[in-house]
Amino acid sequence: MSSQRTRAGVAAAVVGLTLAAGLPAAHAAADPALVMTASGPVRGTVADDHRSFQGIPYAAPPQGDLRWRSPRPAAPWTRTRDATRPGDRCAQSGLAKVTEDCLNLNVTTPRGAGRRGLPVMVWIHGGGYQFGGGDQTDPRAMAARGDVVVVTLNYRLGVFGFLGHPALGGASGNFALEDQQAALRWVRRNAAAFGGDPGNVTIFGESSGARSVCAQLVAPGAAGLFHRAIVQSEPCTQTVWPGADGSPDPAPPGFPRPRAVAYRQGQQIAAKAGCPDPATAASCLRDQKPEVLLEKLGLDYAWPGPVFGGGVLPEDPAVAIPAGRFAKVPVMHGITRDEYRIATGFTPIDDASYPGLVEKFVGAGKAPAVLARYPLGKDAPANLVWPAVVTDAVYARPAIDTGRAFARHVPTYAFEFADRDAPWMSGMPKPAFSTGAYHTSELQYLFKTESYDQPLNAGQRRLSEQMMGYWTRFARTGDPNGHGSPWWPRARGGVDRAQSLAPDDIRQVDFAREHNVRFWRSITG
Repeated sequence: MSSQRTRAGVAAAVVGLTLAAGLPAAHAAADPALVMTASGPVRGTVADDHRSFQGIPYAAPPQGDLRWRSPRPAAPWTRTRDATRPGDRCAQSGLAKVTEDCLNLNVTTPRGAGRRGLPVMVWIHGGGYQFGGGDQTDPRAMAARGDVVVVTLNYRLGVFGFLGHPALGGASGNFALEDQQAALRWVRRNAAAFGGDPGNVTIFGESSGARSVCAQLVAPGAAGLFHRAIVQSEPCTQTVWPGADGSPDPAPPGFPRPRAVAYRQGQQIAAKAGCPDPATAASCLRDQKPEVLLEKLGLDYAWPGPVFGGGVLPEDPAVAIPAGRFAKVPVMHGITRDEYRIATGFTPIDDASYPGLVEKFVGAGKAPAVLARYPLGKDAPANLVWPAVVTDAVYARPAIDTGRAFARHVPTYAFEFADRDAPWMSGMPKPAFSTGAYHTSELQYLFKTESYDQPLNAGQRRLSEQMMGYWTRFARTGDPNGHGSPWWPRARGGVDRAQSLAPDDIRQVDFAREHNVRFWRSITG
């Protein structure tokens, strides 16, 4: 009886908002461009195969006194809100307009979504926790072909989302994770209005977006807000990263940090921003304009990451997930075949540098074994071989460990994006060597994105369709398999295989053997 009263109350509130806006409820139901959210009406765009609603606030602007505080509810509205254009991205370097009024999201549905209870897929963008926004990926093809609702969102970045400082309270360092949770709560309240099922939500992300998925699998505040998870390119147990000279980075980029480390870094950042006194640091930092903070700090706060130890993220996901302390939902996870070629694609190295990089990475005693396993040659220059070393050691080995940890508890499906001819990024000089299936290259097969404008060939288009099918079927049922696609076996303990995704060549591969995982266990323990 109480649940019926609750539903009646919600319905009355929605009707009240409709009438307050001067729009009869029947008109809202009949017009596919108009949707009543829990905060007010929005008008989007309707095309032949999809509907799009952009720039919808899911939380109040985190500016002024709300900077470095947990997200607050967005103020409701009564007049129909224009949702035909993206909202502003969160403050970051390189934007013409720097603003903190950025906690907005975008919803894309199939044209005839109605109120059919479709799966909802929530995309968490990457960009090293420093750059990007929800509007950089256009999911209309995925929504229409997969018959799903896709939500993309902004969250606070860089110093605004990840500053850890004792003056900012226990949530400091994790404001971005809380933003993502606020967006998921918005989805729970509003999915049905867009034709989605709030009881069938998949979170998925790539690179730092995947790290966010790993964190939300562990975070208490995300419990019950999603029902499946897809992790692309950043294994949840990844803990090692090479610095510029090959040495393992003591503070890996974007990796979760202990609270004590985050506080020490935060106090250094505050001092550089002109706020060295812990007693006044919070008010001093909040008084500064966002563009001034970005100018003062530059990229000195490069590659921040979440903070573990506290209520938002009690444990490092790299520890919690192998221990079985994570949300028990089906998981799909994987990497690209040549992840680290993106590094030499941007910053090539010469063959003479290669032995020194390896020695710094594994130590002088182990370097000969690595150089023997990964030798240079006529068709194997350092720009290809060094990325193979890092891909296998830094991505593939933890991908195996991550998959085994998940498979002990939940349905798990492992993949490897393997198109060795994936188009290179738009607007960037194409390296003279093959960039292979580099980090981020799979995104252009799932979305239309601002970073890729080269057309896919016929085989790549077929692969794109198969991948969107796998992703959306997994969102629907927790199993990516379906009619017309090669069978994708569920992961089993001790069998380290993955579904290789290449044009006209989708098949299971021995992932551990392909990436020399046994060798790397002997090298690094």
